[in-house]
Amino acid sequence: MILTIFYNISLFISVCIVSLLATQLVLGYLKKKAILDHPNERSSHSIPVPRGGGLGLLIAIVPSLFLVNFLSDSSLALVYPVLFCASALALLSWFDDLHNLSPSVRFLTQFACVSLCIYLLPATEQGYLGNFLPLWGEKIILTLGWVWFINLFNFMDGIDGISGIEISSIALGIILIALLVSLPNEFIQTGLILFAAAIGFLRWNWHPAQVFMGDVGSVPIGFILGWLLILIGGEGYLLLAVLPPLYYLSDATITLIKRAFRKEKVWQAHRDHYYQRANKAGLAHNVISKRILLTNLVLIFTIWVSLKVSLLLGLLIAMLAVGLVLFSFDKRYKTSL
Repeated sequence: MILTIFYNISLFISVCIVSLLATQLVLGYLKKKAILDHPNERSSHSIPVPRGGGLGLLIAIVPSLFLVNFLSDSSLALVYPVLFCASALALLSWFDDLHNLSPSVRFLTQFACVSLCIYLLPATEQGYLGNFLPLWGEKIILTLGWVWFINLFNFMDGIDGISGIEISSIALGIILIALLVSLPNEFIQTGLILFAAAIGFLRWNWHPAQVFMGDVGSVPIGFILGWLLILIGGEGYLLLAVLPPLYYLSDATITLIKRAFRKEKVWQAHRDHYYQRANKAGLAHNVISKRILLTNLVLIFTIWVSLKVSLLLGLLIAMLAVGLVLFSFDKRYKTSL
């Protein structure tokens, strides 16, 4: 027990340092090569900022996940296919950051990676969605949901600090679920790796950001997070898996539906998310990110409430917390018009 705790603490510190230093090195390269995100009508920043800092995150995350699972007596399901696909998505997304690939190329590659992993996904006694559907139906929904999660995670990376906060929050949620329901230690270690990497990255991405994550970071990390949430669903805790990313899921999905109803091109970049509307109304990046962090901490707390008090109460608190922050962002925007 003591050795495990010491190992986990050492893992956290090591990954945090690697992420911190790797992002600094990547930042220097991006500046040297003038790989910049220039402001436009859909941006939330006013000066050019280096884009592609997520590469530093991946340098910390991917080797760490490989080593932890390789050296362990057991490993998380699909870890090696997931790491291979995440690396492939990172490579494609790096080219996208440099050359703006077409949406169809990005989507088809994401769909291929997700489909491969879903095909290899082992069956579980309780199913991944609660045994309500046959396996083939479950896999169709998981495929669509995973692809959507990758894209919403990418879409939501629009202001300083937001994605680092979301990664660390989801990672903490995964750790808490694993501790409370006694999931294998690999879940805890994976959560620690993601949390530590996000903390190291936030040193450079917090407002005013010195570097943006870019698609090279947001796409593969969204892919990895989606995989972990699916695995938790496969352990019989689907509703708990939804709680940590509930703010991102709600903001992105509601915004997508609104844009679809207005017959807008939903795959194009925009500034219509609730947090972006609050920023357009004058709310600073760091203020918005702190509000989202507070909301995420409430969502993490609802995991404990759901398990130890009442699942219904936990879900109600979670929906109320997300609803309140979305309402506050929307009200701020409307009163500024």
